[in-house]
Amino acid sequence: MSSERLPVVYVDDALVIVDKPAGLLSVPGRGDDKKDCAATRVQALYPDALVVHRLDMATSGLLAFARGAAAQRCLSMAFAERAVGKVYEAVVDGQPQPGAADIDLPLRADWPRRPRQCVDRLNGKPSLTRYRVLAHDAARSCSWLELTPLTGRSHQLRVHLQALGHPILGDALYAPPTVASRSARLLLHATALKLPHPLTGKVVALCSAAPFFRPVALVEAPG
Repeated sequence: MSSERLPVVYVDDALVIVDKPAGLLSVPGRGDDKKDCAATRVQALYPDALVVHRLDMATSGLLAFARGAAAQRCLSMAFAERAVGKVYEAVVDGQPQPGAADIDLPLRADWPRRPRQCVDRLNGKPSLTRYRVLAHDAARSCSWLELTPLTGRSHQLRVHLQALGHPILGDALYAPPTVASRSARLLLHATALKLPHPLTGKVVALCSAAPFFRPVALVEAPG
């Protein structure tokens, strides 16, 4: 297991929030080579830290842990009741329609190609993503988006953007090779997290700047 410490952006007696890098699992995977993860690194510093949500291995950004079982129950309930606000930023291929819109497409596991997910309008689970175009770089044919998942399906943002026709740069699972090869990493970052504190109920709101490039020669989107 790596001894590298994760950046801790918030900690108290009930809550730890770290900034997870891309390429690191949130929780241990199968096999000895997949034991290094955000959870084990956090628990090396805070042995009572427990998992309440996850980020894809390829996604970077804010990841919260509860300290103790009581705090875990409170935070798990907050996630289940959608009392937690999450905002992501991504760089995608092409130029979506300027402004803001919703992607409302049901998703399910693509069993023959696990861990991939897919759109299934008949048997998929309801899945809703709100996006806002922050900027567009015509020279590089890419756009910077703010993404708010209103449901929490696996790979939801990645599949929804692929279905929209604007896959995320560096997405080895869902983007065509010409788009996946435009970045060495998935350009998706969990940039904001807002949740009720498990002890006090007061809102904890944190931000983390995306560690990858913003498109240059920006043309700001209207609205």
